[in-house]
Amino acid sequence: MKTWWKPAISGLLIFSLLLAGCSGGNEKGTTSDGKRVLKVWGMGAEGTALSKLVPDFEAKHPDIKVDVQAIPWDNAHDKLLTAVASRSGPDVVQMGMGWIPEFAGAGALQDLTPYMDKYPNLKADNYFEGARTKMTYEGKTVGVPWYIDTRVLFYRKDLLKQVGYNEPPKTWDELKDAAKKLAARGNGNYGILLDSKDPLFTIPFAWENGSEVINSNKQAQLNQPPYVETIQYLSSFFKEGIAPTQSDMQLIPSFGEGILPMFISGPWSVNQVKTELPELKPDQWGTAVIPPKTAGGESVSVLGGSNLSVFSTSQNTEAAVQFISYLNDPQVQVKWYELTQDLPSTTKAWEDKAFDNSPNISTFRTQMDTARSTPSVKEWETIGKQISDAFDQIVVGGADIQTQLNQLNEQANSTLQSGN
Repeated sequence: MKTWWKPAISGLLIFSLLLAGCSGGNEKGTTSDGKRVLKVWGMGAEGTALSKLVPDFEAKHPDIKVDVQAIPWDNAHDKLLTAVASRSGPDVVQMGMGWIPEFAGAGALQDLTPYMDKYPNLKADNYFEGARTKMTYEGKTVGVPWYIDTRVLFYRKDLLKQVGYNEPPKTWDELKDAAKKLAARGNGNYGILLDSKDPLFTIPFAWENGSEVINSNKQAQLNQPPYVETIQYLSSFFKEGIAPTQSDMQLIPSFGEGILPMFISGPWSVNQVKTELPELKPDQWGTAVIPPKTAGGESVSVLGGSNLSVFSTSQNTEAAVQFISYLNDPQVQVKWYELTQDLPSTTKAWEDKAFDNSPNISTFRTQMDTARSTPSVKEWETIGKQISDAFDQIVVGGADIQTQLNQLNEQANSTLQSGN
């Protein structure tokens, strides 16, 4: 069950990274008729769909041949590490936003700052504020947001009305109260699904409660009162039986049956609900921003998605930047959304009529105004896992919250120091 991260798409053709680095032309990166070969690595379903945009780009740039290769997300991180070590990477690479600090810190990504004036589609002011933090590393522009996503609350309108909520919960107290009343139906029903296995699960709530999580001095804040209070609140859903601890429940069918009448997920779940639950009418379900802690407070969520970067070993930097600029044209981003349902990274693209009649998608547009990127430390992947493990010890293992978070904070700081 995955509610926080985009579901992996199976059945993609797996390419060897090292072989991929040698395909598409001769050693100089050109075809027999003199075209420059631009090697592009796309991840997951995007790697497959991206080929559909290539003919239009090649028509506009007849001197460039684009070779797109798809790599499953499950293998992507390790394959990128191999590429860095062997210096055999592509020209353009799709990077998960959370990976930018790690690979930029390893010197694997080129600085695109010199190209900003020539290619204005790459400029930071085109993008949501939360995405801009993952464009730069140590003053260099190392990635450009390609598509973005965030997380919102999915809820059953009809079932919430039955327990006295004509609107979605608007505060932490309301979320807890609504979930408790929904769980009180009994017969195996719960109030909400909270994906405690996800490393990002606690972060939006922590931010809403004033926690820095990791401060500007690269010191973990995971045993300080704002984060401790957050864990006390979230763990109570599990301890009181309002949220399930088992991980074998099927999310969308359970949503349709009312077993899980609320959950937090990304934009892909909108299409899943529509496709898998055609019997569920628009007046029976909807989406809402993550409830802030108090009335009038700021709703916060995690901003995710992918950046496009130019690999440090690329011999076709200019062509690579041209391709990235093309993909980030607002009209092309709308076309990409229609192909994949990936949400545009450029604010201009959201003005297109394609979004006029999509209220459940419009919620994501609203949420992205206050969505934030994960802490920009290259150790974040490891720390996220440590956070998830600690929460599991509290909820499943019954560990004391403060004691467990003291251990977590010490562990996280050790990880941060070892990365220096």
